[in-house]
Amino acid sequence: MANSLETLQTQLQERFANLSIKYNIAYKELTIEVAAANIIEVSQALRNRFDFEELIDLCGVDYSQYKQADWETKNASSSGFTRGVTKGIQQINVETPRYAVVYHLLSIKNNQRIRMRAFVEDEESPRIDSVISVWNSANWYEREAFDLMGILFAGHPDLRRILTDYDFIGHPLRKDFPVSGHVEMRYDPEKKRVIYEPVSIEPRTLVPRVIRDDNRYVIKD
Repeated sequence: MANSLETLQTQLQERFANLSIKYNIAYKELTIEVAAANIIEVSQALRNRFDFEELIDLCGVDYSQYKQADWETKNASSSGFTRGVTKGIQQINVETPRYAVVYHLLSIKNNQRIRMRAFVEDEESPRIDSVISVWNSANWYEREAFDLMGILFAGHPDLRRILTDYDFIGHPLRKDFPVSGHVEMRYDPEKKRVIYEPVSIEPRTLVPRVIRDDNRYVIKD
């Protein structure tokens, strides 16, 4: 598998020699990082030249709190948990745009998979070209990324919310979206319709999962 991925990487580097693309092989998977402006060109080549005929997944990613943790879970079991939270104790500054779109592609003919990632530069209004013209299955995936992450896909024929309702405020998968949400809804028997009200749930700190090393999987020297 490693040789196959390395061969594929070499072929991609030859095909896209004129483009600035980053390549990385880790955990038996090949990931390529493409500029948002080149997403259509690269997608068409991956489908037509390299036989990645199937888009199996597409999602948006928010890197605003990337590599940041609120708990030291490795040492928490020895000292006990407190109800307080120390924000950003493991924060590492990563100079990347906040939003990215990740594509998972499958080549049935060659029995290969590849991950493609494109960062979206504009944080205020993240936008990238739709790949529906390349893979029709991107239709609902892009609607989901728009709904939950707020990423706009230029050229999408029907870009509207797919999981939340029309009056929903915000995008639930963004890191700054509150866990309890902005509003709650209930059925009003007097008005005979569903109404929206401010959230009445008080936020609370949850106890994190403890990470313990399992001796069965410790590699002995």
